[in-house]
Amino acid sequence: MASFDQVKKEYDSQASTYGDYTATPLGKLETQLIGSALGDCTGATVLDLAGGTGLRARQVLAQGASSVDVVDLSPEMLRVGQETTDPKADVRWFVADVSQPLDHLPLRDYDLVMANWVFDHANSVAELEGMWRNVVSRLRSGGRFVGVRSGDPRSPAVADGAARYGVTYKGFEDAPDGVKFRYMIHLDPPLEFEASSMEVSYSGSTAMHEKFGLRHVQTEPYENAEVVQADREFWKAFLDQPSLVVVKARKMAD
Repeated sequence: MASFDQVKKEYDSQASTYGDYTATPLGKLETQLIGSALGDCTGATVLDLAGGTGLRARQVLAQGASSVDVVDLSPEMLRVGQETTDPKADVRWFVADVSQPLDHLPLRDYDLVMANWVFDHANSVAELEGMWRNVVSRLRSGGRFVGVRSGDPRSPAVADGAARYGVTYKGFEDAPDGVKFRYMIHLDPPLEFEASSMEVSYSGSTAMHEKFGLRHVQTEPYENAEVVQADREFWKAFLDQPSLVVVKARKMAD
């Protein structure tokens, strides 16, 4: 499966242009779906696991959050994030592997925890569970989770050579409990990253959510995105077999 050393190296080396992803069709769709899933975040304290350059940290702040703590494996992604985020914003940046315990960091309990794409870098079910443990253990009772994961990695909408939506997946290799692949963001120059995903994630199962105490698990409807409303025909191939899913849930109240 994809090693975290390789993942870190690739994100470090491509951090400066990673934010351009939001200009691709899939990047626009993701931004709008996350915005819809987040809703009103007025006064919320937020933890952004694998938050990278702070794309979603800045988005949740714009939707009313009072503070965000960003944790990511890549120091360079975090450095770019610090340079592109308003220094007056209440944002803290921490380097750490979010599949491992985060007790060494000065974190707290949060109203909202985000985890976008991190589950598609799990090398095993054990690492995936470590990620979910960090999500839920940092949520206050009744707190919210919002995250992005792969839908069907083999969707024709993102097949190698099909750059219609700005992202393609390729180089699939079956692996224990999941699949390893590479994904390309079609920018100039293109960005390419190693990824791996467990079947329990991309299948749409809610087993991990429920195991760690999340309930009311929902997929954000694609129709909530303005780009889909504006041109459903353009998005037909994606909607037939989505490669991207935004999920939201709540932690059970004590």
